[in-house]
Amino acid sequence: MRKAQAKKLPLAPDSRFNDKLVTRFINNIMWDGKKSTAITIFYDAIDKVSSMTGENGYEVWKKALANVTPSVEVRSRRIGGATFQIPTEVRADRKISLSIKWLVRYSRERNGKSMAEKLANEIISASKGEGAAFKKKEDVHRMAEANKAFSHFKV
Repeated sequence: MRKAQAKKLPLAPDSRFNDKLVTRFINNIMWDGKKSTAITIFYDAIDKVSSMTGENGYEVWKKALANVTPSVEVRSRRIGGATFQIPTEVRADRKISLSIKWLVRYSRERNGKSMAEKLANEIISASKGEGAAFKKKEDVHRMAEANKAFSHFKV
């Protein structure tokens, strides 16, 4: 077991937008350590978003990420032989992490030719408040609302 918690390594901001959040997103897209491929996918997706919507692709992506970010989630807690789903606030770091993971995951599951195209479509639909990633956030919020009665069992 570890004595102290591992230190978070600082992320370098990306080259085009100079944003650490973009680097974090690219790292989540990346498979098998192929970062240059992930970078290409992300920037192609942003370019496709701006050509499809006529708006700034980076701003649309930020809006999509904000729309998919959850504020509450349910955590399982075992109390007296029964398991309860307890709604809890999501930590700031985890909020971002979840929204990035959901956007990447549901864009992979989408129909489309290339990953950049799938990601672009998911970003556009998430910025409009549609799509699978947004639906996931809504489901998580609905679940927390339904289990509000157990909130006094807070962890």
